[in-house]
Amino acid sequence: MRHAVITGVSKGLGESIAKILMESGIHVTGISRSKNDKLGDTAAENNVMYQHYSCDLGNLEKTEETFYQISNDIFSQHPETVYLINNAAVLEPIDQSMHTKSADVAHHIQVNTTTPMVLTNLFLKKAAEQDIRFISTTITSGAAERPVYGWSAYCTSKASMNMYTKTAALEQDELQTQSKVIAFSPGIMDTEMQERIRESDQEAFMEVEQFQEYKQHNMLESTDAVGGVLVDILTDETNVVNGKIYRVTDYL
Repeated sequence: MRHAVITGVSKGLGESIAKILMESGIHVTGISRSKNDKLGDTAAENNVMYQHYSCDLGNLEKTEETFYQISNDIFSQHPETVYLINNAAVLEPIDQSMHTKSADVAHHIQVNTTTPMVLTNLFLKKAAEQDIRFISTTITSGAAERPVYGWSAYCTSKASMNMYTKTAALEQDELQTQSKVIAFSPGIMDTEMQERIRESDQEAFMEVEQFQEYKQHNMLESTDAVGGVLVDILTDETNVVNGKIYRVTDYL
């Protein structure tokens, strides 16, 4: 049995990943604030299990409680492989650094950095205790590798997750576990996040016109195409390179 846990599963890339994994015969647990009933239908059509948990990943106490429950349930079944896809993220605040509010920055770091680190750490520990193959990926961004005017929080949170990926992977290699920790940069996709980017004020986000042109010139990839690339990477378990930052542009 193989089982995947996906955050931000209700729409966009998270929904696509969940759908493709279930079509590949993999059981899925989804975490998001709202539920997507279509995923239950996909599970039934493919004779796999789908379970949804409502959780605000900005609430660390609730997040830990939810994921302890999920991890205990999954690992008690002694699966062959467990996947964790840290997909949920926020983009806001979009503004010049000096104008961002402390509470907004703190919430951003909680969702984009603290939560995926805490969740991955929990699953790494469970997998090591039971000697189960575990592969974790965090959805990163090209913004992790270059400064973007108005995106100080987003660039910082994604860059920090890239370094966490490399560090956690190094530890697992040294410990000689079955666990691998990677990140995946999906490029520019046709999502609600892209819609919010295109609606940004130019004073807050200097590159807004460029992102508007991506849409106008049909340069946005579909989430199904991008999700398919990630699923192919994850399910080729023996060839996953621990600590690697995978980029969709190398495949599409």
